[in-house]
Amino acid sequence: MTSSLRLRVFFSALLAMCLAGPAGVLAQDVQKIGIGYLRVEGEEILPLSRIDTPPDNDGEAGAQLGIRDNQTTGRFTKQEFTLTQEKAANEEEALAALDKLLAADIRMIVVDAPAVLQVKLADRAAAKDALIFNANATDDGLRAENCRANLFHTAPSRAMLADALAQYMAWKKWNRWFLISGVNPNDKAFADALRRSAKRFGQKIVEERQYQDAGGARRTDTGHEQVQQQMPVFTQRAPEHDVLVVADESEVFGAYLPYRTWDARPVIGTTGLVPATWHPAHEQWGGTQLQSRFERAAKRRMTPRDYQSWEAVRIIGEAAVRTKSNDVKTLRQHMLSPEFGLGAFKGQAVTFRHWDRQLRQPILLVTLQMVVTVSPQQGFLHQRFETDTLGVDEPESKCAARG
Repeated sequence: MTSSLRLRVFFSALLAMCLAGPAGVLAQDVQKIGIGYLRVEGEEILPLSRIDTPPDNDGEAGAQLGIRDNQTTGRFTKQEFTLTQEKAANEEEALAALDKLLAADIRMIVVDAPAVLQVKLADRAAAKDALIFNANATDDGLRAENCRANLFHTAPSRAMLADALAQYMAWKKWNRWFLISGVNPNDKAFADALRRSAKRFGQKIVEERQYQDAGGARRTDTGHEQVQQQMPVFTQRAPEHDVLVVADESEVFGAYLPYRTWDARPVIGTTGLVPATWHPAHEQWGGTQLQSRFERAAKRRMTPRDYQSWEAVRIIGEAAVRTKSNDVKTLRQHMLSPEFGLGAFKGQAVTFRHWDRQLRQPILLVTLQMVVTVSPQQGFLHQRFETDTLGVDEPESKCAARG
């Protein structure tokens, strides 16, 4: 080999090394998969307890961990995943942020926004054949009359959360419910879901009461002495019941009920024993591994909002790796196929229902410190997936945009 030929070979190899990605793959051979994350911040409600104040990057940190996990696998499949984050304070800003993502040719977008805005974003994204992944809104209407063919849900529906509670109550034979709900729309919506679940699983609501929000400074105007007097009076003279069920998504009064009720009864619902997709104490099925990785990256504990965003990003990554494609239609078809499943540290693969694109997944029933149990409960069977005993099954679905 002549000296000039040796030099050409050397510089060709050097050029290849410069163009190579982290796994030694030529940069032009790497398949790009861009994922968007859009959070509509709005006005956060001050929680009743200081320890419940959500972190500033709630949800975002989960999406960021999902990208890192996707990148780990993508190195072996010549795929590169990127996350582009946008924030908005209102509807106008959210639609503009979506347009910005679409203009950057990002067609798979994880959204943390109220239900009404989820629909508007999905309709706007549909014109560009883009997919929206709802990572926070639990409204049942998003899976029913307001469903969209391009709107997928990693957030559980209220029906799923209520069914998870009702199954455990049935297993415990705590079948007489005293239901207390708030006056805000979200409180009423969860109360509706609880009524549906009670009827479905054989519970009887012996009485319902509504707590009227009198306003005030939430933390300071309702001091311990006033609450200690108010809550027993508010809950007295109820018919015989096994459990007090609370629908207070707005966090006006629910946290004040445990240990202050007239009758000594367990409290469940939005306080006490609570249904959730994730909990910092969850350790089973490799959950500790995910918890540890998240805590190292985010320097805090993982919340359900983080977990649902992580699921959405990982679902996109899993579909891309399995199909070796970044084509949106190919990925959508695979996500809804029987071949799709994501290991999500819950003892079984999580999958999508094709009739409303709701992610079927086990629901944890938790207290502040512990996971008490996991639904679906033993003995609640289904012909296809036991997780379809949670939420709206195909025969009862009102979603017209199926498949």
